[in-house]
Amino acid sequence: MKWIKYIFTILLFAFIALNFNTITDYVASFLRKEPKVVINDPNSYYKDYSYDYVKLSKDYIPYSKQDLMDIFYSIINSGYDTFTFYCPSEYTECINDVELLSDDDETLTNINNFVNPYNSFSNIKIIYSSLGEVNVEVTKLYNEDTINAINNKINEIKNNILKDEKLEDKILLIHDYIINNTSYDEERKDGNSKYLSNIAYGSLIEGKAVCGGYADAMALFLDDLKVPNFKVSSDTHVWNAVYINNKWLHLDLTWDDPVTLNSNKQTLTHKFYLIDTPALENYKIEDHDFDKAVFKELS
Repeated sequence: MKWIKYIFTILLFAFIALNFNTITDYVASFLRKEPKVVINDPNSYYKDYSYDYVKLSKDYIPYSKQDLMDIFYSIINSGYDTFTFYCPSEYTECINDVELLSDDDETLTNINNFVNPYNSFSNIKIIYSSLGEVNVEVTKLYNEDTINAINNKINEIKNNILKDEKLEDKILLIHDYIINNTSYDEERKDGNSKYLSNIAYGSLIEGKAVCGGYADAMALFLDDLKVPNFKVSSDTHVWNAVYINNKWLHLDLTWDDPVTLNSNKQTLTHKFYLIDTPALENYKIEDHDFDKAVFKELS
């Protein structure tokens, strides 16, 4: 029996020697094989839209910086609280790019503008390892209580003011309702406001808003009407972009609700109601100086 074991050992070593490269390639491939990404169903506020700046990711496997941006958009847009994806071995700079993106508040904020307000984040935490695992934790801007209150109010408003009008007339009625029932929260400038005026709750429930509250309130109605839209932001301001009649137009409720000094009189204009970019730029307002490389649809 010993001689059989001896021959077997010789043959085994000979086989390994002849196939050494094949075996080592297989082992290396096995060891660097990326785990499978678990993709759960998105929540009810998911928007099935891709944009020029960010697009929906189907497999959550990145091979470039743009793929990473698309993945982060897809995570936030889907309403995930946590999500894990993996850098493939082919993308050697993946973790470096993840690190850069995690520190890039401007890009993450821009991505946030393209999702439903209920899925937008107040904070996003990105944890990554040298082995290529990336864990994303999302803290949402809206909680369950504010969402329920706002949804009830939206249904009430729709039942009271919307009938069988054509779509553009519905948008006008909502635009006018929000402005007529909201005043600008001047106190938030000083950081001592008692209102949630930066989100739709301030506008629709408390009657107080800053530009973010106006824009979120309008975005929620637009999403409810299934109208493609996103929020546009500059360094100082936020408003809405709306796709209607086969073109993207601006809709700025804040600037259509100007503050009247020394007067409590409610004001309402339509200067910034569904206008194109040349018309917006004709007003030469610094608040409207937006990045056309981000909001390319409006270029």
